[in-house]
Amino acid sequence: MATQNRQWILARRPAGEIKDGDLVFRTDPIPDPAKGEVVVKTEWLSLDPTNRIWMSDIPQYMPPVALGAPMRGLICGTVVKSASDSFVEGAAVMGLGTWSDYACVPAAMVSPVPDIKGLPRKDVFGQLYLVGPTAYFGLIDIGAPKIGETLVVSGAAGAVGSIAGQLGKALGCKTVGIAGGKEKCAALIRDFGFDHAIDYKNETIEQRLREICPEGIDIFFDNVGGEILNTLLAQMNLFGRIVQCGMISVYDSEGAGAAPSNYPLILMQRLKVQGFIVLDYAARYPEAFRALAKLRLEGKMNWHFHDIAGLENADNALRMLFKGQNAGKLIVKVAGPF
Repeated sequence: MATQNRQWILARRPAGEIKDGDLVFRTDPIPDPAKGEVVVKTEWLSLDPTNRIWMSDIPQYMPPVALGAPMRGLICGTVVKSASDSFVEGAAVMGLGTWSDYACVPAAMVSPVPDIKGLPRKDVFGQLYLVGPTAYFGLIDIGAPKIGETLVVSGAAGAVGSIAGQLGKALGCKTVGIAGGKEKCAALIRDFGFDHAIDYKNETIEQRLREICPEGIDIFFDNVGGEILNTLLAQMNLFGRIVQCGMISVYDSEGAGAAPSNYPLILMQRLKVQGFIVLDYAARYPEAFRALAKLRLEGKMNWHFHDIAGLENADNALRMLFKGQNAGKLIVKVAGPF
């Protein structure tokens, strides 16, 4: 095993967009685990909007990453050192780790990679571990779709949005996806089976929704927040449901911003608006794994990856996510061969 450990360290909290110097790339010795910890050789690193939240010190659902500490991230890899009875060396695990070649974490923060026949480890980690359950529980539990209802998804070409749309379609909904650019909108129809796509970069969302959805909107699965949320509030049907999954449009502003001007419509239309964190559903993950793996193996669920080779490129790759430059689930291949 190597003796050196490359890792990204949070040097300062970003002000607005992530800039050079907010994260620094450093080489340290590979740590030895304390009692109850394991050292995981990272194979895959997931890049997600929540990384930006963890870099800030705004109120959030987990403690922020400490300055001078390795950047936090979701990882998949192999246990190479263990001081825990939970895992032996050689165990394949996935969970909460760090942007490191070798992540030293409490054993309770990782879990075995499920062996799902027909699905490679990359798919199980990248699509089923948190992405799939986020779409599944957000739509099924909060959105509560019914046959014939209209579902709109923002950030629809992203990892969570594309699965949410496909689930809605499978459950009998009319599906409309909002994404940025002609290529992404074409993929919504061609690859993910949406009935309609709206290009927010080149079309007026409000006008297009009135054309596409004269019947109004029953469910809005929101990954974006901001002005798109405000626009959708004006077109929700009575007793509509808004699944507040993410608000990537405001993360660089530290969550600041005026409340939606259409907020009173939550009362007038008797809307259900619920935010959620997928960790709340951890005990039920196997339910989502089974449902989504079945759809995938039956050819009824599609997904895309956007692969980045090399841990040293994770910093720039995360910026891609906030500029909408990724085409699929953004994931870094940490351990070669590339």
